[in-house]
Amino acid sequence: MRLRQCNFGHWFLHWRSLLIVAMVAALSGCASMGNDWSSDANSSSATNPRAAKAPRVDLSKQSVSSLTAPSSNLWLRIQNGFAMPELNSPLVITETRRLAARPEYVQRSMARSSRYLFYIVEEVNLRGMPTEIALLPFVESAFNPVAKSTAKAMGIWQFMPATGKDFKLTQNVFRDERRDVLQSTHAALDYLQRLHRQFGDWQLALAAYNWGEGNVAKAIKRNQAAGLPTDYLSLKMPRETREYIPKLMAYKAIVLDPKAYGIVLPELENHPYFVAIDVTRDIDVEVVTNLSGLTPEEFRNLNPSFNKPVILSAANQQILLPFGHAEVFQENLKNYSGPLSTWTAIRVPATESAEQLAKRLGVSLAVLREVNAIPSGMRIKAGSTVLIPKPSTKSTDVPEHLAENASLNLVKPAPAKKAAAPATAGKKTNPAPAKTAQNSTKSSVKTASKPPSQQKPVSTDAAKSAKTTTAKAGTTPQ
Repeated sequence: MRLRQCNFGHWFLHWRSLLIVAMVAALSGCASMGNDWSSDANSSSATNPRAAKAPRVDLSKQSVSSLTAPSSNLWLRIQNGFAMPELNSPLVITETRRLAARPEYVQRSMARSSRYLFYIVEEVNLRGMPTEIALLPFVESAFNPVAKSTAKAMGIWQFMPATGKDFKLTQNVFRDERRDVLQSTHAALDYLQRLHRQFGDWQLALAAYNWGEGNVAKAIKRNQAAGLPTDYLSLKMPRETREYIPKLMAYKAIVLDPKAYGIVLPELENHPYFVAIDVTRDIDVEVVTNLSGLTPEEFRNLNPSFNKPVILSAANQQILLPFGHAEVFQENLKNYSGPLSTWTAIRVPATESAEQLAKRLGVSLAVLREVNAIPSGMRIKAGSTVLIPKPSTKSTDVPEHLAENASLNLVKPAPAKKAAAPATAGKKTNPAPAKTAQNSTKSSVKTASKPPSQQKPVSTDAAKSAKTTTAKAGTTPQ
């Protein structure tokens, strides 16, 4: 197989006015099966309109570190972009002291953020937003890319399932884009900008991100009806939302003067940490880690959205690799002669057990259960998509309709019917007495006294929030 194109790329450096150096990587490689791993500039532009408008840099001829930036220190760049007004609340002092009392926790969060902050700051600057917004994942998830709340909010921006769908974040068998660093960042900033347009104030926009835009709008109307101010500090809101912005302001205070609080910020250079590589053929995660020299944990830190051991090309995916590892991956891929992917997917035509499916397809039952997380005793519902080892005779990739719409639905088997006990010879059996009207009434009353759950669903307004109040309780990673 030939190397068709070697234009690397993704991400940006910043002049006084934004100079965007897009680096959407298109790597090509060799495999004995004749599978091209390549991407033309036109196809890349079609899937990433922002890249189409940006100049490209060729890593084989130019080094990112040679490009000039206004400062080599990303923290200084963040400080210079602070634009939100100070919050005159004693809660800011309380939250700042709380963080200062936990320096190890703060430093772990700061260390995690080093992988993602440059990209987030670039996006925030590109949209003309205050750089305080780039610190919000500290409050949401402590920059833990696999953070999951008790209410099923996920990722560094903690999107709830419904809100993720509203912002076109795919959630299926193969990936959950609420955990995708690039996609979730775009969605979160889109959402925050929409809220800012709605409320005209960043503090109210952040309150709505946490509490729900409908709830904030109602609180504003209540204050207006009572002739009260409608700013963030004047609204009546849950404790979590009341403390939400003070927590953000506490991180701002630490970034502005870490020494004052006994915190040591990690050194962050003002250039990209990773590059994004277009996936143009299905490829196993293990192949990527082997060829790039990354550990599985390092790969997952940058690519937490992938749910399975294979990354699908039909889904227009990208993999993120640290700069040096991306170059190693490119070089090793040229000389790689093995299969890129050892997995494929099928749709189950009829409801059946894992045992039946494994026997029918001739695959290991243990592997089928493990890779698809199918508990013992559960049946696979018709229409479900399952991942199976790719037969040696199959070379095609997983088709787009499965890559984009895969779901796995499991059902419990129907309870076995009890066989009637044979009558004992020579022994009379007494039939059960017929129910009297009183017995029937009692039975009916008993049934009526235990109706299905009548718990009210979350209001439509609250459901539009990226999270709910319960989503936050005790979920911040340690």
